[in-house]
Amino acid sequence: MREAVIYPGEDGYWIAECPSLPGCISQGSSREEAIVTIREAIQAYILVLQEDGLPVPEESFQTMLVAV
Repeated sequence: MREAVIYPGEDGYWIAECPSLPGCISQGSSREEAIVTIREAIQAYILVLQEDGLPVPEESFQTMLVAV
């Protein structure tokens, strides 16, 4: 299981990132679409690492909500 951060971008699209996989970023025209595309991106990212015989980083990202 991987954590993703999803937030609205400046261009009206939703951005999705998986912090435990550097560079694993996706987007969608809606929040739901961004969730679908980041799932696909995570799966593809891990598959490529495995195919190349590279280690898959452990999930180590922890979130915290800070009210300001």
